[in-house]
Amino acid sequence: ARVQLVAAMNPCPCGYLGHPNGQCRCTPDQVQRYQNRISGPLLDRIDMHVDVPSQPLAAIHTAKGNEESSACVKQRVLNAYQIQLDRCAKANSLLSNPEVKTYCALDPRCMQLMEHASERLGLSARAYHRILRLARTIADLDNSRDIKQPHLSEAIGYRRLDRVNASSTFKRSNFSMSNT
Repeated sequence: ARVQLVAAMNPCPCGYLGHPNGQCRCTPDQVQRYQNRISGPLLDRIDMHVDVPSQPLAAIHTAKGNEESSACVKQRVLNAYQIQLDRCAKANSLLSNPEVKTYCALDPRCMQLMEHASERLGLSARAYHRILRLARTIADLDNSRDIKQPHLSEAIGYRRLDRVNASSTFKRSNFSMSNT
């Protein structure tokens, strides 16, 4: 069976880690124990880990006017999906590992970035392939024939919960590609 899982969790037991009002009183050990309740092998099977920070009420009610409409987003998604079907008769998420090598090939600069991310985040082979599939999809959404550094950087950024050690998880550091 193919399923689409969308899940949410608080960043810590009290739910206020990283909140602008500074209400969190959890210790690093409490945060680590809480976050370790989700096993690494389970996290490996989730394509994207995204932080959704708390927003002030004023930001929620104030429209910027430059948001992309749902119709535009839908059309971009349909176009990207058609690109995938035309390229290999299936969605990128269904690519086998040998197909990933073919359709998600990286240029030397992107390969260096991927190696750096793999070392820094301690990526498993499964996470590595998931990042490449996601980068391919991001490139398709951008109507790009090749995976470029911004596509790969964005895909790596969606693996927030992949961390080598506990201290990097607690610090909630973002993996920045600007220094590579």
